[in-house]
Amino acid sequence: MALPLPEHVDVLVVGAGPVGALAALKLAEAGRQVALIEARPEGAPVRDARALALSWASRAALADAGVWRDDLGATAIDTVHVSQQGGWGRTVLSRDDLGLPHLGVVVDYPSLFATLAARLAEAALPIAWGTRVAAVDPLSAYARVTLQGDDGERVVTARLVVLAEGGELVDGLPGLTRRVHDYGQAALLAEVASELPHRGVAYERFSKRGPLALLPRGDGFMLVWTRTPEDARELRDGDPAELERQLAEAMGERLGAFRVAGSRALFPLTLKQASRRVARRVALIGNAAQTLHPVAAQGLNLGIRDALALAAALAGAADAGDAAALSAYERARALDSGAVVGFTHQLVRFFDGHGPLLSAARGLGMNLLDAAPALRRRFAGHLVFGVGGASLDGMV
Repeated sequence: MALPLPEHVDVLVVGAGPVGALAALKLAEAGRQVALIEARPEGAPVRDARALALSWASRAALADAGVWRDDLGATAIDTVHVSQQGGWGRTVLSRDDLGLPHLGVVVDYPSLFATLAARLAEAALPIAWGTRVAAVDPLSAYARVTLQGDDGERVVTARLVVLAEGGELVDGLPGLTRRVHDYGQAALLAEVASELPHRGVAYERFSKRGPLALLPRGDGFMLVWTRTPEDARELRDGDPAELERQLAEAMGERLGAFRVAGSRALFPLTLKQASRRVARRVALIGNAAQTLHPVAAQGLNLGIRDALALAAALAGAADAGDAAALSAYERARALDSGAVVGFTHQLVRFFDGHGPLLSAARGLGMNLLDAAPALRRRFAGHLVFGVGGASLDGMV
């Protein structure tokens, strides 16, 4: 049973998913009085089809916070194979490039969420389950937060409000706006099995029908395929044989035949990016700061680095909402966030186009990256540790 929510706390975190939970745990570890708000009711089954691709650095951050467990059923990613259908050129990134045990892992969201909830309970952090934030009113010394739950409406205050979810609240904060770009696409998710084993290889394939990723998951894969909304709906609801045929066409013979082995789902794809990460008494991390296209599988990893950077920036501040500390957080995340958001957005445009000249340019870029070990290691390091990450600078 969750502890009751106090009327006032040092830090109120909105969202108890991986990013919000990590931020709460790190801030509590530093001695802050922390509480969380989560829209999902306590104990409600998590029916989320996503398999999360975590970099090795993100997995290490969760392990350091006491979240990661060996029984999560994670599948290791040792190699990332990038190629395009109907054109030359490819890049292969390996754990050996960085001297790491693995480049990353794939874990089911429901399993990770359950572990997060157990760790938060163990840490005795108050959580208001089944509660939504109706408004955030930043004042000079604290922020007033209006909550709505089954028991009605109430107001709590906090020295700092951390939005890990609830990006729609950004539009009501002083000095903040959101850039929203609708890609006009949907991500089709499907559990698939292949005739040949994956051997720890994740595939990024820029097919003629749209970019796709095959993430190793158990003995099979989680397919994430960017399609038009109409295509995605047809493949989700239609005969699985049609999805199997199109996937085999896109991937060639490298994995043999495919079989749809589980559920299928789709998500609309939109880029959302806040103009700033901080307002008075408010900090944005994770999905509240940026929501990315899944083509490079960087959204969650970027959010985890947000949480770590915020905890580090607040480490020496007597007041959790100290303006100088929040400005330091914003500066610390500017390079990594700007680079990853920009790279992901341009990647969608570059690899979603067609034509012989564009195909040749893509092939040349992939081959040049593959043939230059130092450049390939740095690129792999950016994906694992972020742009400008301290761990990257010490390893590459």
